[in-house]
Amino acid sequence: MDYRQDFPIFKSRPDLIYLDSAATSQKPQVVLDLMDEFYKKRNSNVHRGTYPLSEEATEAYENARKTVSSFINAKHSHEVIFTRNATESVNLVARAYGDAFLNKGDEVLLTKMEHHSNIVPWLQLKDRKGIVLKYLDVSKDGRLIFDSKLITAKTKIVSVTAMSNVLGTIPDLKPIIAAARAVGAKVLVDACQSVVHMKTDVQELDADFLVFSGHKLYAPTGIGVLYAKADILNQMPPFLGGGDMIHEVFLDHFIADELPAKFEAGTPHIAGAIGLKAAIDYVNKIGFPTIQKIENELTEYTLSQLKTLPYVQIVGPKDMVARGSVVSFVINGIHPHDIAEGFATKNICIRAGQHCAQPLMDYFEIPATARISLAIYNTKEEIDTAVTTLKEVYKYFNP
Repeated sequence: MDYRQDFPIFKSRPDLIYLDSAATSQKPQVVLDLMDEFYKKRNSNVHRGTYPLSEEATEAYENARKTVSSFINAKHSHEVIFTRNATESVNLVARAYGDAFLNKGDEVLLTKMEHHSNIVPWLQLKDRKGIVLKYLDVSKDGRLIFDSKLITAKTKIVSVTAMSNVLGTIPDLKPIIAAARAVGAKVLVDACQSVVHMKTDVQELDADFLVFSGHKLYAPTGIGVLYAKADILNQMPPFLGGGDMIHEVFLDHFIADELPAKFEAGTPHIAGAIGLKAAIDYVNKIGFPTIQKIENELTEYTLSQLKTLPYVQIVGPKDMVARGSVVSFVINGIHPHDIAEGFATKNICIRAGQHCAQPLMDYFEIPATARISLAIYNTKEEIDTAVTTLKEVYKYFNP
C-alpha cells in the first residue's frame, strides 16, 4: 500500500523527498482532521467546566491518555503524563525525582550515544546536587558496550536510549535494566526514536520512566509523554506549580492533586493530545509488522546503495542487526552541511550536523554527519534519487 497518499504535504509538494523523519515526521490527514474537528466543534478547556462542551473536551483529552497508555501497555492510564516533548519529560524526572532523591556522590549512568536532552538535564543535576555521571562506551561500529561494572551500589538512575538518533543502533536494554534492578537503581528509557518503529511495552521492559515526543510519531509538535510507575510518581514532588495540579491552595501552603493532574500544571495542549491519539490509532491500524517490513527494506536498501560508493563512510552499524531506519554517513573532504545543501537543490530533505549528540561526534572524532532517516512514506525510488544526487555532490567537490 502507498502510505504516502495519507500525508497531505506530499500532495501540495509532489516533488518533495523527505528523508528527515528522525527530526520530525510528517502528519497524516487523519491527525489533522481530528485536531481541526476539536477546534471547530469541541474547543473548551478541560477538567474545569461543568457545561457539556467542556465535558466533551475533557473526555477527548482523557481518551487520548487511555490510548497512549494502551499503546505502551502501561498498567494504569494515570501513569501517563502529558508534557510538551520528551525533553521536558526528562527534565521533569531530573528535577522532581533527581532533586528529591539523589544526593552528592550518587551516580547516574548514561551512554555516549545519548541525545543532549538525555545528557544536559543530568549535567544540571550534577551542578545542583554534586552527583557523578558515568557513561557506557560505544564501539567503533556504533554498538553500545555494556560494562556491568559501571553499575554499582552508588548508581541511582540509569538513563539510556532505546534507539540512537545518530547511529540507528538499538541497544539490548534487558541486561542493563536487570543490572540496575540488582542494585535498586531506577531506569529511564528514551523512546523518542524507537516508539514509531517498534512495539513499546513498558511492563515487559520494566522501565521506571519512559519518554517520547509526539512529533516523531506522526503527531503534532508540542505534545510529549512521560510514563512512570505510579508509586514513583506518587513519591515525587510536583515539577511545575499553578492551575490544575492542585487539590487545595492556602496562603502558606498547597496540597497537590492526585495523578496525573499533579504533573500537568496549567492548560495542556489539548488538541495536541487528541492529535497524538489519532496518530497512534493510525500506527495501530497499519501495525508494527507492516511498518517494520517497509522500513527494514528501505534501510537495508539505503545501506546497500551507500556501500557502492567508496568515498562514503557509514557511521554506525553497517548491517541490519539491531538497528533502525537512521543512516548517518560522512565523506572525507566534504562537510555534511555542503552535502545537505546539495540535496536541498533537488528538493531532498536530509539532516546534517551533530544531531544534538556532540559527545558522540567527539568520540568518533568527526565534526558532524549527514543523516538519512526513513519512514513509511518513503520509497526506494527516493533513495535512488538521493544516491544519484550524492554522486553529483561528490563530483562537484572532486571534479
